[in-house]
Order: sequence, then C-alpha cells, then structure tokens
Amino acid sequence: MTPGLWELVLKGVWTTVQLLVLSALLAAAVSFVVGIARTHRLWIVRFLAGFYTEVFRGTSALVMIFWVFFVLPPAFGWQLVPLWAGTLALGLTYGAYGSEIVRGALGAVDPAQKEGGIALSFTPWQRMRLILLPQAVPEMIPPFSNLLIELLKGTALVSIMGMGDLAFSGNLVRLALQESAEIYTYILLIYFVIAFALTRVMRGLEQKLKANVGKKPERKVVVPDPVGQGVGVIGGGGS
Repeated sequence: MTPGLWELVLKGVWTTVQLLVLSALLAAAVSFVVGIARTHRLWIVRFLAGFYTEVFRGTSALVMIFWVFFVLPPAFGWQLVPLWAGTLALGLTYGAYGSEIVRGALGAVDPAQKEGGIALSFTPWQRMRLILLPQAVPEMIPPFSNLLIELLKGTALVSIMGMGDLAFSGNLVRLALQESAEIYTYILLIYFVIAFALTRVMRGLEQKLKANVGKKPERKVVVPDPVGQGVGVIGGGGS
C-alpha cells in the first residue's frame, strides 16, 4: 500500500482506540453502579437495575447504535457526533453485561466476610468499600478481560455511521486498491495485536490486585509419577 493509504489506516486505528477507551470507561462505570445496585437491600433498586440489565442485554448493539445516532437526537433537538454516539451505545450495552460480572463476584465473597463487617458495625458502604470490593475485584478481571475484547470487536459496528474507525478505513482502502485479501488481512492482524496487548495488560492487573489481597498466583509443579506412568502436575497457590 502507498504511504497515504497507510496513513488512512493508522487514523482508523487511532479512532478505534479512542472509541475503545471511552466506551470501556463508561461500561466500567455502568457495570459497578448497576452491579452494586443489584445487591441492594431495597427491592425497587434491585428491580430497576435488573430491568436495565435485561433491556440492554436483550437488544442488539447494532440497533442500539442506530437508535442513539438517528432516533435519540430528534427527540431532544440535538445531534450527537459519531464518536459520542458510539461511546454511549457501546458503553451502555457492554456495561449491562459487566454488571452481571460485578454482581456475581460480589455474591461469591465468603459470607463470613460480610458478617465480620456487620459485627464491626460497618455501614453498608463501608462493608462494600473495605471488605467486599477489594476481594471481589481481582476475581472480576478475567471476565472483564474477555468483555473488553468483545468491546474491541464491537467497535467495528460504528462504521455504519460513517465513522472513520479501523473497519471503515479498511473498507475505503479496499475500494481504492480493488483488493480485499491484503487489506482485510492487515486489519485482522491489527485487531489481533490490540487484543493481545489488552489481555497482557489485564493479566498483569489481575496479578497485582491478587497480590494486594494476599493471593499468590497459581503455580504448577511437575513431579515424577509414582507408578512410573509419566509425570504428574500439582497445582499450587495460597492465600
């Protein structure tokens, strides 16, 4: 490809990264707010949080982007630029999935920990901030990592708005070159590199958070099989 076409692809990469970061931040905020709300003692709060989750999990992200970009603006008399429309649609949609991760991780914390906070006369917010979240967040990282990769792939949907992301830029280059195999191979590799970098970062974050709460990473020790049939693997770790 010519330098000009590569420049177009790189601009698409930058747009995709911007969209990924902004929508991931919104999705993370929604995940924790809604996920914590689903564990609230008041049924109305749990009901509203659950209703939000079911609505956004049960609708198409592609249709949601259409709705935010084409339907929402006339209702309020203003127009969202594609970047913010994509951020809003993707953040709210993937935040609904993330809220289930938060709810599940909070529910998995040992009940004795919650009872200990009550015995210490902690308020619900103190129990959440000082006891539950520090133990639950490390367990959220692996599923959040998967969700982040899904969000990365979901950013390609914004190309339907004419937004110059990686997928849209790749299509323009394809039309210019009249060649599909080369450019789409490059696009696939770029998405893979971004996704691989994200998984490395999230894995490092998981290890750091687990170390902060006294959890050692799992270790595997290879030992000879006592009956002479090969080797055995012992999984180790500790708290």
